[in-house]
Amino acid sequence: MRSTPHEDFAQRLQQVLDYSGFPKGRARTGALALRYNVSRETARKWLTGLTLPELTRIISIAEQQNVSLEWLATGRGTLQGESLSVREEPGKYGDPDELHLVGLVRRLTRKKRRALLELLDAH
Repeated sequence: MRSTPHEDFAQRLQQVLDYSGFPKGRARTGALALRYNVSRETARKWLTGLTLPELTRIISIAEQQNVSLEWLATGRGTLQGESLSVREEPGKYGDPDELHLVGLVRRLTRKKRRALLELLDAH
């Protein structure tokens, strides 16, 4: 028996955020709130299963984190499944490490991305 109304969604959201390199613990709430332009309270409710994001936000999360929309919203299919995926190219990244790295880079500010590119280009 579930302890919160949307516990299953909250577990999938936590899995996506782990996969994408979001900070763990209390910092996760703030990072999620900042990333999706919601209050910390709203992010906390999503993470604990008290409420669901509206559909447009679920789509945005799936798209930005490169996961299957169907899996995130319903639990059907797989995290990287192709059904109802909002990704342009299914299987675009070769392995989970590559996808994790992309997730981390996407969260960087433009200035930090440029610095990372300069560092990588130097090697």
